[in-house]
Amino acid sequence: MRAILLVATLLALPALPSLAQSSPVSSFTVQNTAFTPQAPFILDGVSWRCGSDNVCTGTGGQSQPATRACRRLAATVGIALNSFTYKGVTLTSDQLTTCNNAAAGG
Repeated sequence: MRAILLVATLLALPALPSLAQSSPVSSFTVQNTAFTPQAPFILDGVSWRCGSDNVCTGTGGQSQPATRACRRLAATVGIALNSFTYKGVTLTSDQLTTCNNAAAGG
């Protein structure tokens, strides 16, 4: 019985790297680069880090629509965004406008 379990475990090992693949990309850029967040921060489970190139990338996060994630981010950081992608879903210009209204408090 132990031999069967050992063989089953060894056969499953090649599948493990696929389980460890990174989640789809999340990122944003801000309209006014003077307000790009300098310190890393976490929002809704996403760990955001911004580089000197004005691109902020995030890893992790809750399962939620990209439009909601954008509104929450814009309202939290209080800045308008040039672009927003959440877990591989990039917002359209209309969706981004709606998102940016959250940054303006509207």
